[in-house]
Amino acid sequence: MATFSRERSQDTLQHVAQAAEHISGICFKTGPPSRIGVELEWTVHRDGAPAAYVEAAELRTALGTHAPPALGSSHPGDPLPGGGTVTVEPGGQVEISSAPAGSLTELYEALSTDHALLAALLARSGLVLGESGLDPHRPPRRILHTPRYAAMQRRFDATGRHGHTMMCSTAGLQVCLDAGTEDRLPQRWNALHEVGPALLAAFATSGRHAGRDTGWASARMAAWYGIDPRRTGPVDDPGDPATGWVRYALAAPLLCVRRDAGRWDVPPEVTFPDWIGGALPGPPVVGDLDYHLSTLFPPVRPRGYLEVRYLDAQPGGEWIAPVAVLATLVADDAITDAARAVAAPTAGRWVHAARHGLADPAVRACATELLDLACRHLDRTGLPPAVRDVVTDILDRRLHRAGIRKDPHE
Repeated sequence: MATFSRERSQDTLQHVAQAAEHISGICFKTGPPSRIGVELEWTVHRDGAPAAYVEAAELRTALGTHAPPALGSSHPGDPLPGGGTVTVEPGGQVEISSAPAGSLTELYEALSTDHALLAALLARSGLVLGESGLDPHRPPRRILHTPRYAAMQRRFDATGRHGHTMMCSTAGLQVCLDAGTEDRLPQRWNALHEVGPALLAAFATSGRHAGRDTGWASARMAAWYGIDPRRTGPVDDPGDPATGWVRYALAAPLLCVRRDAGRWDVPPEVTFPDWIGGALPGPPVVGDLDYHLSTLFPPVRPRGYLEVRYLDAQPGGEWIAPVAVLATLVADDAITDAARAVAAPTAGRWVHAARHGLADPAVRACATELLDLACRHLDRTGLPPAVRDVVTDILDRRLHRAGIRKDPHE
């Protein structure tokens, strides 16, 4: 991820062209792809009483020296043994953000170690990690009280229930991949979008929320789709991803603005160009623009690397299956091009796939072919044979649950 000096972050932005240039300059760092990272997120529950709420103080105690400042810790929070860092979301969801890894095997070993320790720390306090992408037991309730989250909730509550649900009840699996070489970036970017609906459906785990069946295969994604699409919809410019992202970022209304005191709220519909034009007191600086970018949540978000955000949290250690599938499908140009051809019939059908999942014949057919393609090329990930067998077993079970018979060795 790109970093900037404090002096650079305080540079004043006086023209929209300056903002556009900055966004374009940091969104994609091109070069031969080699690194991969993952963010694992879970809801947290009391063991034996999953519908009971967990308080911030309990999480702080359970996490010990790994507790982040958001929980009231006086120190930054120690990294986990595998290099991952722990963060906490507004509703008490716990997340491990891995360190960038040079291979999927390295990532798997590090995150498995970190996941095991996190589960053990919580277990000592009678807490367990959830196994789905949306809290199946409790309505949303915010336990973190920061200016950012307060402003976000007020903005979201003004337009419906989905934002509050997203903030406090959802748990996702995010996969971070290098952007790739400049000449292949558009294909890689488009591929991650085009395979999205089918993979979203294949790995959907969030059909229930707050004790009821939602009617969606991935109600987590339904919550995201219920928020302003200018903030959560896909970036739409297949020809030039950087131009598309600049346009997207500058059109999205501000969600909040950092202040030294008081509320961080902003009037509705004010965009970053409006702020540059004088809609808010004082001109924005580069750091304000970087902060605005952190409040945009498309299914694939450029952050120097490509952050895939459309996957539900997976039960236990099954996160390796969707991560291995994505890593395989972008392992080389030929596989990526084949994946795009397979995914074409359902590309762009985000809401349909989230609602119907693998029950939809077209989505199911695309998902089956994509998982078959990944299985045939899993050796490209470098994963040991035993782990590849774990992945194919998970994929086989996913498709069997949808009534699809599949031989992973075809």
